[in-house]
Amino acid sequence: MAKKKKFFVSTALDYVNASPHLGHALEKAQADVIARYHRFLGDEVFFLSGTDDNSLKNVRVAKREGVAVKKLVDRNSRKFYQLKDALNLSFDDFIRTTEERHIKGAQKLWLACEKDIYKKKYKGLYCVGCEQFYKEKELENGLCPEHKTRPELVEEENYFFHLARYQKKLKKIIETNKIKIIPQSRKNETLSFINQGLEDICISRSAERAQGWGIDVPGDASQKIWVWFDALSNYINALGYAEKSLNFQEWWTENKDKLHIVGKGILRFHAIYWPAFLLSAKLPLPKTIFVHGYITSGGQKMSKSLGNVIDPFELVEKYGTDAARYFLLQEISPTEDGDYTQEKFEERYNADLANGLGNLVARVIALRVKLKIHPVKCRSAAISSKTKLFNRAKIKKEINKTQREYRKALDDFKFNEALKEIWKLISFCDKYIEEERPWEIENTKHKTKNKKVIEDLLFALSVIAQMLKPFLPETSEKIIQQLKTRRKGEILFPRI
Repeated sequence: MAKKKKFFVSTALDYVNASPHLGHALEKAQADVIARYHRFLGDEVFFLSGTDDNSLKNVRVAKREGVAVKKLVDRNSRKFYQLKDALNLSFDDFIRTTEERHIKGAQKLWLACEKDIYKKKYKGLYCVGCEQFYKEKELENGLCPEHKTRPELVEEENYFFHLARYQKKLKKIIETNKIKIIPQSRKNETLSFINQGLEDICISRSAERAQGWGIDVPGDASQKIWVWFDALSNYINALGYAEKSLNFQEWWTENKDKLHIVGKGILRFHAIYWPAFLLSAKLPLPKTIFVHGYITSGGQKMSKSLGNVIDPFELVEKYGTDAARYFLLQEISPTEDGDYTQEKFEERYNADLANGLGNLVARVIALRVKLKIHPVKCRSAAISSKTKLFNRAKIKKEINKTQREYRKALDDFKFNEALKEIWKLISFCDKYIEEERPWEIENTKHKTKNKKVIEDLLFALSVIAQMLKPFLPETSEKIIQQLKTRRKGEILFPRI
């Protein structure tokens, strides 16, 4: 029996200074689709998510709330974990940066990079929101381009990493797609930053400024490891890097198919700093970095600091898990910013889910019951290029075309395009019903023809259900169950 291909996919670690918002849900939903898709293709998948407990902003929020930092991060990290149930996420592991396995791994990586680490006094502009230093020229009217806040002037003695040493190597790695950055515009952005000249970066802060929170620099308790050096190592720490486990060997060292899914605001950390740390430590690089945009709310970036966040738990409670997933994956561009409004959500829900998919399933099942046609078996290989179809050429051609375009779109992380292909097939089926008019049962000849039409449509629904699995897993299963029974099923998406 052939050994299964391994596929590793991760989300970025979320800061836990506040509860999750819809922007966090977007990244999780995208990663979940990719994980489910690869499992369906037969790959062995390791899907990793988690939280960043060690940021300085956590310390400040805890102080403002008058609670212990640990209590704050425990409370909010738990909320991020609860997205698993709210969004029906299928991650295999969830790591926190306060866990022992992570602390040991971060310190081990530091020691592995020691030849590139030195100490010096430094003064610079630091954004606590981004957890990074900025140059004056990188600011917009003196403000952080990401958070629109004024960075703090920090002056202290810290440890630095020799990033400049890796400029040529990193440029070649990105140019030749040894690490493939998607979309192309983000690859160009990364190369532009490298071509401006890389400078060494600060990778620690004083324990005093960190207020005692964070991971100690090995051998120097007066310093805490910079939160990004610490956080980025989670990808290997969750696999057992600290103890060089079999999991680490199989999923990171020997596995070439490693994907990071991140937001555009943290591209530099993943496409430049992280590969540099790995090169320094003589560890394998990731294969792909997929970069998504932001969800805006009324045209502004959705942000805890701006106070315009949408609560994903409330959205799910009101409309359901799959409706929330559908909006995120269809309405929001995979790589560009997308805007959320209540009106857009409800319009998309009614048009595509209630009137589109839901109406088609209800019509076909009702006709199946009326014509007393036996339930059908769903073909589990519906996404596979080897799927064998029935003989009716017209619908067979449409299904084959849909599957081909669907696979192509998902391989390119074009979630909305994959969904559009499914909805084209739904529209085709609606048109097919109107053209064939299977409710006309005046004579035996019509009955035989109508039976074939409904069988065609039932099979098309089974294919649609299979293609929906990565996107709308609950709905997919409901359709499959309705296809197996002789009774009319529940309404999938009641109109709102």
